[in-house]
Amino acid sequence: MKRLFFVLAAVIISTQLKAQQDTALLDEAVITANKYSNKTSLTGKVVAIITKKQLERSGGKDLSQVLTEQAGIFIAGANSNTGKDKSLYLRGARIEHTLITIDGIPVYDPSGIGSNFDIRNLPVSNIERIEILKGSQSTLYGSDAMAGVINIITSKTSSKKIGGNASLGYGSNNSFRGNAGINGKSGKVDYNASCSFHDTKGINEAVNNTPVVADRDGFTQHGIQLGLGIKPTEKLCIQPFFRYSNIKGDIDQGAFTDELDYTYTQKSRQAGLRNELSLGKTKLNLLYSYNSIDRIYTDDSTKSRNGYDDWSQGKYKGHEHFADAYITVSLNQQLKLTGGVDYRSSQSDQRYSSIGSFGPYKTEYSSDSLKQDQLGIYAALNWNTSPGFNFEAGSRVNFHSEYGSYAVFNINPSYLISKKIKLFANFSSAYRTPSLYQLFSEYGNRDLKPESAVTTEGGLQYYSASNKFTGRAVVFLRNVKDVIFFYFNPATFASQYINQDKQKDHGFELEATCRFTKNITLKTFYSYVTGEITTKISGKDSTYNNLLRRPKSSIGINLAAQIKKNLFVSTNLVSAGKRKDAYFDNNSFTTVNTTLKSYFLWDLYAEYGLINNRLKLFADCRNITGSKYTEISGFNTPGFTGYGGIRFSF
Repeated sequence: MKRLFFVLAAVIISTQLKAQQDTALLDEAVITANKYSNKTSLTGKVVAIITKKQLERSGGKDLSQVLTEQAGIFIAGANSNTGKDKSLYLRGARIEHTLITIDGIPVYDPSGIGSNFDIRNLPVSNIERIEILKGSQSTLYGSDAMAGVINIITSKTSSKKIGGNASLGYGSNNSFRGNAGINGKSGKVDYNASCSFHDTKGINEAVNNTPVVADRDGFTQHGIQLGLGIKPTEKLCIQPFFRYSNIKGDIDQGAFTDELDYTYTQKSRQAGLRNELSLGKTKLNLLYSYNSIDRIYTDDSTKSRNGYDDWSQGKYKGHEHFADAYITVSLNQQLKLTGGVDYRSSQSDQRYSSIGSFGPYKTEYSSDSLKQDQLGIYAALNWNTSPGFNFEAGSRVNFHSEYGSYAVFNINPSYLISKKIKLFANFSSAYRTPSLYQLFSEYGNRDLKPESAVTTEGGLQYYSASNKFTGRAVVFLRNVKDVIFFYFNPATFASQYINQDKQKDHGFELEATCRFTKNITLKTFYSYVTGEITTKISGKDSTYNNLLRRPKSSIGINLAAQIKKNLFVSTNLVSAGKRKDAYFDNNSFTTVNTTLKSYFLWDLYAEYGLINNRLKLFADCRNITGSKYTEISGFNTPGFTGYGGIRFSF
């Protein structure tokens, strides 16, 4: 790993020496940093972008595999079985400390213990662009944005009256993907509609240490996306939308424990409306979204019985309404104000039933008891000066139906020197609201406070003057307090969620992009993160490293070449360092601590265009060296996999 780090550093240094002069990257616009379109040169926030072209060239990858190739993101399970749950860690933070937004609207799972949204619900084919905003971002985005925000921007319309695209692909493990979309614009109305399908037989998910015969754990997904844009006047735009995902899959009982008849289904729906009204130098945005999650887990135990029950079923439903009204006002050429009010109402219905050796068991919670409401008021001021100094400051007050009020802030200065070097620093706070389950279940605690974080980061970004090279170095420190902990009282045998722990993480990220020629691009990154938790053990404070399943060091190298007008080839190398892990042993009824070895994955992608590049043939080969590795203790990963297909647009 150390040798790879020095190789990466040498690549960054040598490519920087070859850089020439241009400012195209400075003018790249992002939406997520300020909730309005803004140039990257005018914000001190750390933003990474996954473009439409990169997504189109994702081949047989899903969203988790695309994201895990970015600096600072590690997703445990991304390269495991397709239906395996995907645990997203941004800068080493817990999975519930990264907020997922779709077109700028936060999405949650009110039925989950952590309330984090499942990214398996979003097919890559329905995504136009992804913006990754790092650091504490609760001022503009509210709860969960403690490590950052991943804003997934869905497919947009074309300027033609009618256009469309379709793709078909097939690969290892009997994997089939298909999608089709149509979009266009006529007068004051534009539209887009798409559907997708993914089916795979999968691999045997759990490492099999039981008498049960190993099976393949399959996965099937159907997705639909609909969008409409109406512009009755030049100043008003109305955009209703609807998204639907239906997932079915096979799962196992746990680490090293196979199961032949344990299945799950998950239905996800989002529907809503985006409105934008321009009034001179002021823009008013009105957003509304309804988010619904319906999950069912069933273990029939007819083919095998490795759990504690002969039969069990859990049903978890979550519903959420979210509304956001905010304005952006240009006070003068240098000052811009963003201010708004958002409201979030969450409810959940949860039922679990089982039949086992000790008789039937049942728990039930209705939306009458599992519900919470939040109201947020926020504002941020951006000051951009012609010499290159930029400053953003903002604050939010959140009012919660249980714990009352909580306030956060952000301060982000940056300075652009000679349009080449941007120095930036961010000092901000964030919070995470306790989930419905943590507040109101049988283990719930209505006195829980929100988890809170303060993040300090700083760094520099270099832009060459001819778009040949850009590099960024960032260091960060994140302190989290009132971390919610599941407490078991050995005297009373009672369990309850409490605010107890403190978490302290720090690290750095190095990124570089070099365009050797117009057609050859090299991208590299190196990420480092470590962290420790302070908790109580036997009544005394104890501090230890606790970033399970997250590597301290990770490396990514991507080389892309447009060899001919109709031939594109890219190769990608990702390396993850050693990771600590822990799993529950069903035989000894104890938690086993272990260390997972580092690994390297080398992928190769190629596409060939026909009919003026409207028809493209592609091939995606992953883990071409057949590396044997483990992402999660007790669960398998595939070896070499291949995927190929066609993509057509008109």
